[in-house]
Amino acid sequence: MTDRKAKIQRDTLETKISVDVNLDGQGTSTMSTGIPFLEHMLDQVARHGMIDLKIQADGDLEIDAHHTVEDIGITIGQAFRDAMGDKKGIRRYGHAYVPLDEALSRVVIDFSGRPGLEYNVDIARSRVGEFDVELFHEFFQGFCNHAQATMHIDNIRGVNGHHIAETVFKAFGRAVRMALEMDPRMQGILPSTKGSL
Repeated sequence: MTDRKAKIQRDTLETKISVDVNLDGQGTSTMSTGIPFLEHMLDQVARHGMIDLKIQADGDLEIDAHHTVEDIGITIGQAFRDAMGDKKGIRRYGHAYVPLDEALSRVVIDFSGRPGLEYNVDIARSRVGEFDVELFHEFFQGFCNHAQATMHIDNIRGVNGHHIAETVFKAFGRAVRMALEMDPRMQGILPSTKGSL
């Protein structure tokens, strides 16, 4: 199996973002984004997805975090797409339920080649610390569009905003890990009846 690694640099007038990803990593992360709560969430993705993730982001945070969060999602999605290569032998589908105290979330993902996001997460307060929770949707939309994945994210229950967010990101990491695992029964086979993903 070839190394499933990628490095993407995305520069716009609003952000400059660099992402290194190793889909077969040890779950390590190094991040400098200026958005500590997002870094905390993405560290959960790396650890639970067993993905090595390096992110360097310089964005227009003096305006707000919207551009930076969305563009990080876009760039991670691009890196995943490159690192997956031809997708032969992957499981393709992944799912996970993750609890944290009173909160429970589910993520189901399909690296189908068709971008789509169904996002059903309602956090009662608008911010966790300084982070605007509306931006989670922008992050995942950017990821799905550029990884070319279909994903359903559902918070089933929860009260504490931090707990809800953490269950979503941990479940995302776990679902991605399952979907990108190599299936020993599918060696060299593309998991699609259409012949393309």
